Amino acid sequence: MKPLMLFAIVILVAIVIVVSFGLQLAPNDPIQLAADSAAHALYVCPTTSGFFDAFAAALQPFYRYLVIAFFAVVMLLMFSWGWALYQNLLSDSFKRDSFKKPWQLTKFIFWIVVIVLLLVMTPNHFRMVTIDGQTTPYVLCESDTPGALAVRSDAVHAD
Repeated sequence: MKPLMLFAIVILVAIVIVVSFGLQLAPNDPIQLAADSAAHALYVCPTTSGFFDAFAAALQPFYRYLVIAFFAVVMLLMFSWGWALYQNLLSDSFKRDSFKKPWQLTKFIFWIVVIVLLLVMTPNHFRMVTIDGQTTPYVLCESDTPGALAVRSDAVHAD
């Protein structure tokens, strides 16, 4: 296995473990709320990645067309793999060369899908909320996140 691939796997495992167990490198003091209001509060923070959020919002009108194009390309890819398999079945022998183009196309489509998903689904995409009476965009966060605000849960709405 290539060292870069091994490094990527180790980093991915470390990220999954840190996120799964809620570990933090430098925890902050959480916001203290009264016991009766703590059950009705959500913690929100102002967004800090305005460029990526704006870029993702600009791509949203084209999201449906991107999905249509993705499935059209996947169908062409399936026909390409099917044709390569069919040609090998007809000749009753395995010819590795007939699978080079479909495999290249598969890798290319995979990375294009990953890049488009990263551009359309920014980390804030799933955490973005609006607060009644506020025009500033906010994201949900933890009580110990720097800049966190406690807000009544009935005033917070998902976008």
